[in-house]
Amino acid sequence: MTREGQDFTTPLGSIFGPKAMIINQYAGSGGDALPWYFRRAQIGPLVGKRTWGGLIGIYDYPTLMDGGSVTAPRLAFYSPSGEWDVENHGVAPDVDVEFTPKAWREGHDLQLEKAVEVVLGELEKNPLPVAKRPAFPNYQETGSPNASPGLGSK
Repeated sequence: MTREGQDFTTPLGSIFGPKAMIINQYAGSGGDALPWYFRRAQIGPLVGKRTWGGLIGIYDYPTLMDGGSVTAPRLAFYSPSGEWDVENHGVAPDVDVEFTPKAWREGHDLQLEKAVEVVLGELEKNPLPVAKRPAFPNYQETGSPNASPGLGSK
């Protein structure tokens, strides 16, 4: 609690409660890696469509004589269990939801709506605990081993 009486949680930017990640077929590279890490850490379900599966990385872009450059795959991804993973098949969602232009034109994002539904369902099953603020201490009456010398003495 702050000096002004405001309660806060730490870490300050934490989002407590259930989480979901929306993924789609346009996500590649980091958009393939992040859902894979999200699932591995068991943070919550993936909602949407399978990512596109482009997790081979490139770096160093040698410059050619004419000013152009060349890239080539140089990094590959495999799982801790020793299996090649993600490249060429992507990360599949836990809840498969199509993003349709028709629904979008009608004002609906079906993937977002499903993700919210899933998270609210989890929140209903497992409500967040509410911290109970303790009573303010009165060291003048009770004394305290942590109080400064002289405080609480009679």
